[in-house]
Amino acid sequence: MRSRANFRTHPIHPMLVAFPLAFLVGGFLADIGSLVFDSVDLRVTAWYLLAAGVLAGVIAAIPGLIDYFSTVPPDSSAKQRATRHMIVNVTAIALFAGAWWLRGGPAVPPDLALLGAEAIGVVLLTFGGWMGGTLVYRNQIGVDHRYARAGKWSEAHIEADSSGSTTVARTDELEVDQMKLLHIGGRRVVLARVEDRFVAFSDHCTHKGGSLAGGVMACGRVVCPWHGSQFDVSTGTACAGPAEHRIETFDVEVVGHEVRVSVSRRPVPSGGEED
Repeated sequence: MRSRANFRTHPIHPMLVAFPLAFLVGGFLADIGSLVFDSVDLRVTAWYLLAAGVLAGVIAAIPGLIDYFSTVPPDSSAKQRATRHMIVNVTAIALFAGAWWLRGGPAVPPDLALLGAEAIGVVLLTFGGWMGGTLVYRNQIGVDHRYARAGKWSEAHIEADSSGSTTVARTDELEVDQMKLLHIGGRRVVLARVEDRFVAFSDHCTHKGGSLAGGVMACGRVVCPWHGSQFDVSTGTACAGPAEHRIETFDVEVVGHEVRVSVSRRPVPSGGEED
């Protein structure tokens, strides 16, 4: 078994997006002012603001891509929203970059076509900013929302054992009500410690796909950070909505000082249905 630990840091993407927004919108307004007042100074200001805005947008996109691939939960409403957010922002930056390039120089007045491209870019930036705010505040992408005594964020990529049972942690690694996100054979599994044992369950809220590893553990239940759905971590049962379906749970065994998880599907309890 080989594992690669990865501890989540505080993403800086939400802080960087203010710069391209300010530069690009400022450049667009300066271009309008240059036409209204026939000002060469405003044309020059707009040209440099647009150049700075495009560059700042490219820089801000780097941590954004890191968040997209490593932080946003897969197969979730946030992933769909993040994809639209990326497409809208890339289109906006491309429009501003094209308008800046076709203009030809700082003292050249913008024609109506280039000004129209900038206006569309501003609209797209506004829409993209709204979606970005939703990702930050509703889906909690890029913010530290860990609860008291949650412990340091812990995440590991682990190769699945051919025997079906894989060593994923030490017995002293987690305290009661702490969790660890595991990537085992392409699956996202949460290892958690309750009062008297370890449990493992799918890192996928059955409501909108939120990451349960980023939620709250208390009294044998995990609470999704997005909409507050609660699940019994031993049985996977949905105890409180809006989620209606159970989450998948996995068998856990302690061997010496090692915790092992079997990622094979656990049989559904008698009388239950597979969700």
